[in-house]
Amino acid sequence: MLQIFGSDAFSPKEIALRIEEAGVAKVRLPLLSMATLGVLAGGFIGFGALYFTLVTADNGLGLAASRVLGGAVFSLGLILVVIAGAELFTGNNLAVMAWASGRISPYELLRNWGVVYGANAVGAVGLAFLVYLSGHPESNGGAVAAQAVKIASAKAALPFMEAFFRGILCNILVCLAIWIAMAGRTVSDKILAILLPISAFVAAGFEHVVANFYFLALGLLLKGPAAVPLGGVASNLVASTLGNVLGGAGMVALVYWVIYRRGENKR
Repeated sequence: MLQIFGSDAFSPKEIALRIEEAGVAKVRLPLLSMATLGVLAGGFIGFGALYFTLVTADNGLGLAASRVLGGAVFSLGLILVVIAGAELFTGNNLAVMAWASGRISPYELLRNWGVVYGANAVGAVGLAFLVYLSGHPESNGGAVAAQAVKIASAKAALPFMEAFFRGILCNILVCLAIWIAMAGRTVSDKILAILLPISAFVAAGFEHVVANFYFLALGLLLKGPAAVPLGGVASNLVASTLGNVLGGAGMVALVYWVIYRRGENKR
């Protein structure tokens, strides 16, 4: 396989096995470790969202430059999750491969998703509180705060089905970023693998539920429900969650399971 690809990267078939093994390990983490790593991941994604907000608050950038540069710096979040180590709900949708191979039970999978999802929310919302209290949003003459409210308001105003389909597209790219990062053997390999898929989903305006916990919480802290309606917040979070699960678990994990892992354990 190395001769075919001409590199020392793991092949797609090897990645599939590595993802499946990682899924087994993730769902069997001790509860405290799982929850703590989930809080870290929420904070890490929040840092990426903070960086994105800061960059896109610069009105001197054109739309394309603002989106692409903002997407590139948002990649910090997943880089921290993958390299520093944390448990991210959207990435853990790939654990469906281990379930499809019969190596973990539905209860183990759903327990992991529930614990990590809740912990991600705590980490992302907690970071939003810290950022609010730090006075950071008042940077650049309040332009950062204005941009944060603008982002949150736009997300709360998204129709449910639009947010759902944007959630699907988002987590296809997030899970592909994790997939190709698993091909790399070095830190630089993994960072480069993450950069383009993540910057693409952010630049395109897709919906990532963990990032949205941060964006929406900060918008509410800055301007309240008058600018960021609570009904819109709930709608966005539900729609993006469902979309993220379908995109990551259904359109990446199960597709690659069918290609590379179906029947492998029996053999």
